[in-house]
Amino acid sequence: QVQLVESGGGLVQAGGSLRLSCTASGSIFSINAMGWYRQAPGKQRELAATIADGGKTNYANSVKGRFTISRDNAKNSVYLQMHSLQPEDTAVYYCHALVNTGSYYPRNYWGQGTQVTVSS
Repeated sequence: QVQLVESGGGLVQAGGSLRLSCTASGSIFSINAMGWYRQAPGKQRELAATIADGGKTNYANSVKGRFTISRDNAKNSVYLQMHSLQPEDTAVYYCHALVNTGSYYPRNYWGQGTQVTVSS
């Protein structure tokens, strides 16, 4: 079994910054992609940013230029640095990892979510 634990959410004023962290633990052989998704009230979960094991990144258009995703493979961790936060960034942010556990296929794992609230 694999667990993802997130931290770093909170309340911030518009224009402020936050840094989210997520660490995976458990039966991990290797981790392919890692990423951050978010879900605002009444909306579907959407991609914010992803990073492949080789470091290639992908961002939603709405966060490009403001958010930076990074990872530390030695620590099985992924980070999301968020700048110039706006009220529309308010959401629960979920960490995701595609993990090779030694079984035939890699599996998707999710964190429990961390709340980010941006006040105007």
